[in-house]
Amino acid sequence: MSEAKKVSRTEGDVNISDLRAAWQEKFIDAKTKEMLDEDAEYFIHQALSTPCMNMVSGVEGIYLVDSSGRKYMDFHGNSVHQLGYNHPYLLDAMRKQLDELSFSPRRYANETATRLAKKLCSLMPSKYRVLFSPGGAESVGIALKIVRKATGKYKTISLWDSFHGATLDAISVGGEGHFRTGIGPLLPGCEHVMPYNSYRGLFGEGVGNALKYAEYIEYVCHCEGDIGAILLEPIRCTDVQVPPPEYYRKIREICDKYGVALIFDEIPTGFGRTGKMFAFQNYDVEPDMLVLGKGLGGSLFPISAVLAKEKYNVCGDISLGHYTHEKSPLGCAVGYALIEFIEEKDVLGHVAKLSALLERRLAGFMDKFEGVGDVRLIGALCGIELVKDRKTKEKDLESAERVLYECLENGLSFKVSQGNVLTLAPPLVITEEELERAMDIVESALRKFIKMTM
Repeated sequence: MSEAKKVSRTEGDVNISDLRAAWQEKFIDAKTKEMLDEDAEYFIHQALSTPCMNMVSGVEGIYLVDSSGRKYMDFHGNSVHQLGYNHPYLLDAMRKQLDELSFSPRRYANETATRLAKKLCSLMPSKYRVLFSPGGAESVGIALKIVRKATGKYKTISLWDSFHGATLDAISVGGEGHFRTGIGPLLPGCEHVMPYNSYRGLFGEGVGNALKYAEYIEYVCHCEGDIGAILLEPIRCTDVQVPPPEYYRKIREICDKYGVALIFDEIPTGFGRTGKMFAFQNYDVEPDMLVLGKGLGGSLFPISAVLAKEKYNVCGDISLGHYTHEKSPLGCAVGYALIEFIEEKDVLGHVAKLSALLERRLAGFMDKFEGVGDVRLIGALCGIELVKDRKTKEKDLESAERVLYECLENGLSFKVSQGNVLTLAPPLVITEEELERAMDIVESALRKFIKMTM
């Protein structure tokens, strides 16, 4: 068995496969290979990154530029690229902040951090407070600590296959074996249940069946009796899972009935990705806590936030975050500028146009390709699921990889999730013409490797 076959296929595409090696042999020049070898020499190896595929030498707008000067439309971006890269509006805000105040120790307030906190809270449906941290996983940890302090309960419910970050507490509540296997004892009390559409589950798919998965969550709350929080990704970003509204309305009812905090993890999906400023606004359900990150820093600075309802402001006698860059003026300046640009330039209106274009193109894929088992879309986030058979839904792993490298060859980068889902997350500032060109690249690759309908 090759090393690549031993790597689980969940969060992203495999970085040590035979297909990757073949692509590198064709497109990586000697100088780049030398730099990649040096990178692999000094970084700790881990799946999904080191050893790396290629070298990035620059970013501009919607593009990555590799060390050979080739440009790729970036439809992955680690979900930080709502406004693409080096957006002048964000760069101007960061430069201005550098000249005024570059760092603020924790014990001091600074105007920039307070301004962003006020702005974020103003976007919420009721009274919330905020705490910043350097990364999303840290904010997930803060949310879990708030629940323990406020309720006295440490048990949580989250979903198998979910992802909430890579720290020890985050992988404990996360549900991907790729991050949990072989690590040893994790946090106690982390209960997991099946996703609303688990294809191996008992109930199947559809609104009625999704409600049965929610009812199972209620069963766990009833049996355990001391669940402190239910932690969910309102939209599963990696392979684009979009539950029906009825599912979350039922979850909200369960939380209210059993005194459980509802935490929504929108680290990759906040700030316009789903067509709304926040993904939960697609469901008319209000969380008790909201975790944000990634795009908040505009690809320029790492910053995350956890927002909690006023009743959870009960931790004044302990330190929840205590991170060195907790109220970073630089990160907060970028975050405020990002939200300001989205609002003033009607980015959400543009996302609606992008979504309509994607809906049209994806519908065509279902009609043309028997090997496309499903397409899922919300806002400017879509997943194309490749299968060997639509009835059995057997994953077509090899074709997914082949499509990926064919698209890279033609200037489009994205990630493959769960081994067979092409996950496309274009920058929200992409033009309709650029998006059409990207979808042409995808369709051309599908024609080359995927079985057509008769």
